[in-house]
Amino acid sequence: MELKGCRGFAGWYSVLTLCLLSFIYMSSTSASEEDPPSSSSAAIISRFQHYLQINTVQPNPKYHEAADFLLAQAKSLSLESQTIEFVEGKPVVLLKWPGSDPSLPSILLNSHTDVVQVEQHKWTHHPFAAHLDSQGNIYARGSQDMKCVGLQYLEAIRRLKASGFRPLRSVYLSFVPDEEIGGHDGAEKFAKSDIFDDLNVGVVLDEGLASPNEHYRAFYGERSPWSLVIKATGAPGHGSKLYDNSAMENLLKSIESIWRFRASQFDLVKAGLKAEGEVISVNMAFLKAGTPSPTGFVMNLQPSEAEAGFDIRVPPNGDPEALERRIAEEWAPASRNMTFRFKAKVSVLDKSGRPIITATDSTNPWWNLLEEAVRKANGKLGKPEIFPASTDARYFRERGLPAIGFSPMANTPILLHDHNEFLNKDEYLKGIEAYESIIEAYASYVEKASGGDGSRDEL
Repeated sequence: MELKGCRGFAGWYSVLTLCLLSFIYMSSTSASEEDPPSSSSAAIISRFQHYLQINTVQPNPKYHEAADFLLAQAKSLSLESQTIEFVEGKPVVLLKWPGSDPSLPSILLNSHTDVVQVEQHKWTHHPFAAHLDSQGNIYARGSQDMKCVGLQYLEAIRRLKASGFRPLRSVYLSFVPDEEIGGHDGAEKFAKSDIFDDLNVGVVLDEGLASPNEHYRAFYGERSPWSLVIKATGAPGHGSKLYDNSAMENLLKSIESIWRFRASQFDLVKAGLKAEGEVISVNMAFLKAGTPSPTGFVMNLQPSEAEAGFDIRVPPNGDPEALERRIAEEWAPASRNMTFRFKAKVSVLDKSGRPIITATDSTNPWWNLLEEAVRKANGKLGKPEIFPASTDARYFRERGLPAIGFSPMANTPILLHDHNEFLNKDEYLKGIEAYESIIEAYASYVEKASGGDGSRDEL
């Protein structure tokens, strides 16, 4: 009996040991699967998905939820942080990686946290699920515009810190609100603030565009938005009568003139003579006319007023005075009972009357550093461009600062503001390598750097 007991004890001991070893193995495996190392690709993509899943769609963005996420990332990287609200409910998250020489002008990496509206029923996957499909594409609003860039900044810094790199210049990251509605309560107020002055910024990086080919795109300027509303008036009358100079007739004549001009500009792009950002674009935004009725519109009554709105984008090398003359004389002449007004009209020139652009030659070391850093990261940079739309970069250029638009997304269809916006995870990871190289080059640059005042307010 004692012998049998010993055998039973030994057997149970073996079973318990085996169970314990299995438990340890399964626990370690489970922990590895659920909580991968912060530097792993899985963890990097998971953080990107988390950021995309925060619904910051206009007009009611969850800004504070996004801010909490960003501040948590900053804490994990031991970055200094500050949250500023120039307008209540619209936080600017400002992070700092201190440089060893605070007298040198700093680097500012800017991105916006808001995204545009969605037509959810037209998406293959929920626009805020950040769905990763079998091809590695991450579908989400903001995956290209521009939550990708904001997180790539942070991931690049994570890698640089892990490698032991220490910046000579201070590196700031700003996450601003409201870019998608003009940036007036975000980047514009930030760029004009004393807080911004204290940062002693030397160069700014902001958003660019995806590239359908293997070359990354970089932007040194952008077209200025003009929001034009043209109004025509005329005598009302019976729908069967032929009138001269009716409101609708006059407005349609203007639209025909505008469309001819639009076609002439578009022909330059189609022929390859100019890039999209180098021509004046005109697109109709709305058409308003008619007399409403309970069943739609009154069909036998000619309206006495008709309006149309146009989104116009003027390149910095355009001729705004000539365009205004065209509007007054051809598109909305007073002789045809027409008037016009601008809902918005951003100047293409700075206070000195010069085009608001950033140099892309040897006079701008930051551009040369960008080109070299992209090559070092095994990337290819295309010809410098004018951004066809508007970004927050204009507010920093207006301060006289060099500002470059750059979103490292090669071999990617341009889907900003489109249905089924996505970014492939491999392109996202490659973009982090590009920013790692750029930030290292910028933060280490010393030649020809202008001296500061030797002081910098701490966050």
